[in-house]
Amino acid sequence: MFFGSIPALVTPFKDGRVAEDTFADFVEWQIDEGSNGLVPCGTTGEAATLDDMEQRKIIALTVEISRGRVPVIAGCGSNDTAHAVHLTKQARDAGASAVLHVPPYYNRPNQDGIYLHLSAIADCDIPVVLYNVPARTITDISVETMARLSRLPNVIGVKDATGNLARVSAQREACGKHFVQLSGNDDMALGFSAMGGVGCISVTANVAPRLCSQFQEAMREQRWDDALALQDRLFPLHAALFSDASPGPVKYALSRVRPGFPDGLRAPMTPPSEASKSAVDAALAHAGLV
Repeated sequence: MFFGSIPALVTPFKDGRVAEDTFADFVEWQIDEGSNGLVPCGTTGEAATLDDMEQRKIIALTVEISRGRVPVIAGCGSNDTAHAVHLTKQARDAGASAVLHVPPYYNRPNQDGIYLHLSAIADCDIPVVLYNVPARTITDISVETMARLSRLPNVIGVKDATGNLARVSAQREACGKHFVQLSGNDDMALGFSAMGGVGCISVTANVAPRLCSQFQEAMREQRWDDALALQDRLFPLHAALFSDASPGPVKYALSRVRPGFPDGLRAPMTPPSEASKSAVDAALAHAGLV
């Protein structure tokens, strides 16, 4: 059910509010361009700045526009277990196909606490994709804890943003070959898939959905030369989109690829630097997107 190129959608803002019409058009474009799933309200969607009502609306709108054509994996992370459960039930009731959850940040629980948090979410009667991103959470779901969680009926996979490709093989051995492993790093997606991954929850797919979809399709079909050529074409863009704090460069890139797309950010995020914009411009040209 979950495979291929799955964009971690930006949230467009206009005058400080969610630009719902723009977002609806953006979701439709992503599906038309071949995206295999959608992740609203993740890190790239500035979920940390959304209130619960905005989050529910964005998830519901994504479900409504997608009309079952692709799965919707709703970001619902929180470091408060009770709040994480609330957000999960809200996403479930809005029609999401699955939820995406980080381990608790800031509190920094031990592995038993991480298991307690994520197993409470797994009791909410909706598939759960774990999101392991130690660079942001400062906590790491260990391979052993992931194996323990994978035995729960609703825990079906992981978005792995550890940056450690060896984890793919370790998790494959610990959690089983059918445990869905999705890369959380665009620049590592080629190696990730070669080691047993089945897709990528992607930042770059916001800007280049068709190319990212073609890249993932080439790997599924084991056309590795084609995949490598697409990797070379996209790699400068992967780097440029993180040349300043994300999602500033992503929204700037979208304003170039889709003229009129609002590039507003919510505090504390700021617009990208001129150097970052120049890197994005060069990368878009290299990829043939402008």
